[in-house]
Amino acid sequence: MSLSPEEIEAAIPGVITKSLKKFTDPRGWLIELFRDDELPAGFEPTMGYISLTHPGVARGPHEHRDQSDGFIFISGTFEVTLWENRPDKAHAKVVILAGENNPLFMVVPPGVVHAYRNVGEHDATVLNFPDKLYAGWGKKEPVDEIRHEEIDSEFKL
Repeated sequence: MSLSPEEIEAAIPGVITKSLKKFTDPRGWLIELFRDDELPAGFEPTMGYISLTHPGVARGPHEHRDQSDGFIFISGTFEVTLWENRPDKAHAKVVILAGENNPLFMVVPPGVVHAYRNVGEHDATVLNFPDKLYAGWGKKEPVDEIRHEEIDSEFKL
């Protein structure tokens, strides 16, 4: 569960992770979430949201046809599961811990199934910065999401 960014990229091409650095002083702490000059080419977030997940609860697994997700895990403890589902790639699965003890920024490209579960004892939050609007402009388009909760798979959570 303690894979390096290079090991994650080797297992599932296109998934990018970056450890986040926490700057602490007597006032508290600050974490730079992401910078435009450090984002992967072509990844331009168009919206942002935060979600709270209760202990033991999972979100996903699902994938997107066209959307990339930019996740930021800085609170709690999440077990993040990724698996390759693009037809032209070798199937691989990656499971990592992310959150307060391992602050992480992660970009998940289209076709990579992703899920996360709060494995801690307290509510935890995730920030998400996708590069497509949910349900399109004015929420008038189909949602770009393929759900995998019910699929019988070796990679099921």
